[in-house]
Amino acid sequence: MAIQTDPESPSDVAEPDWETPLSLTLTPSLLIHSLMGTASAVHTGWASCIDDSLVLSDLVSMEDRAGNYIRLAEQEFVEDDQPGTVWHDWTLEVRIGTVLTTGHWQFPVTAHPSEWEWNAREASQAFERACLLVGRRVRRTMAVEDPAPTDSVPRASRH
Repeated sequence: MAIQTDPESPSDVAEPDWETPLSLTLTPSLLIHSLMGTASAVHTGWASCIDDSLVLSDLVSMEDRAGNYIRLAEQEFVEDDQPGTVWHDWTLEVRIGTVLTTGHWQFPVTAHPSEWEWNAREASQAFERACLLVGRRVRRTMAVEDPAPTDSVPRASRH
């Protein structure tokens, strides 16, 4: 990765101005390595693979000037070759210019709750780090969830 400042900037100034343009040389490979190392699948593309009709939640962080964005979408779907399995997927999209670099954290919805926590945390952390590319910070919030219905558990007394 190369970081450069504007070559036209005067170098005799005590400090660079806070609005001095910086440029980075990034590749999809570098983004995948640094942001999506724990994803279950990664790919590049020209168009989004997120099906908006399947989206359960969606966060987007846009860059003001260039139209680049970072998107974290949560969706559920069924594969044609596995009609009995519903998959849950957190998808991180990083659009820089015309290139989309995408990572998926996915598993069957019947997975253990620890899988849900781990995948949610990994995708969220990747989103937080990626938002720095478009000059945004992410703050976490708290949410209250209703308990999931369970089958009644038979009780036995030990006394």
